[in-house]
Amino acid sequence: MTIWIDPPAWPAHDRLWSHLISDSSVEELHAFAARAGVPERGFEGDHYDIPQERYAAAVALGAQVTATANIVRLLQDSGLRLRKRKGERGIARVLGVSFPDGSRADVDFVRGTRPTPDAATFAATVYVRDAADNWLLVWSRRRQEWSAPGGWREPGETVVETACRETREETGVVLDPSRLRPVAYERFHPLPDRAPWPVPGGLFLAVFQAEVAGVTPSVIGLPDEPATWCTRADALAKIETAWWAPLARAVLSW
Repeated sequence: MTIWIDPPAWPAHDRLWSHLISDSSVEELHAFAARAGVPERGFEGDHYDIPQERYAAAVALGAQVTATANIVRLLQDSGLRLRKRKGERGIARVLGVSFPDGSRADVDFVRGTRPTPDAATFAATVYVRDAADNWLLVWSRRRQEWSAPGGWREPGETVVETACRETREETGVVLDPSRLRPVAYERFHPLPDRAPWPVPGGLFLAVFQAEVAGVTPSVIGLPDEPATWCTRADALAKIETAWWAPLARAVLSW
């Protein structure tokens, strides 16, 4: 495992920037960045942006210097590269996620306000917040975990309609479609070594955020799949071991 850095060459905010990566482990990258005093906000899903004034310190701690083109190649070879559109920000990439139907995929979490490609978006989820900063969660009996309300699209639905319908069915909370804001998405890269991907061509799950009036409005969950309002801290605790926790932590922190 090696940490790599390219020389400061990318201009932004009145200084030059480098890219700091690991060739095998995001956890190793986070640990190195913490030792180097790099703030977490510098993480872009597969690399840290390092301002020129921290470059020498990173090299002194053991980061190996290489060209930017090699940074890209190393990320591609490691499977850690996270692609995103202009104006978007990477949150994390999780490798080899297994799903209840036997399929498996690498999953990118990306922050952004642009809609996902409609034809390739098979599902949606909504992080719902009340006026006191409580968050709405539902329990999935099938997955044995808490999550934000959401689910798969039905024929003829828009992505926003899916998000609203799933929230209503799972919690009884009725959302105003015009108040939903796209804040992120999950992008799936199906792996061929397991069951076929269940939604041919469906590679995106759209993530919305919505606010509702009042404090902890009444919810109606299913008998074996309850819905509840949680404080921000309690919501983070309930989802901390889920494979999609990096996305949830990011949304709940904004």
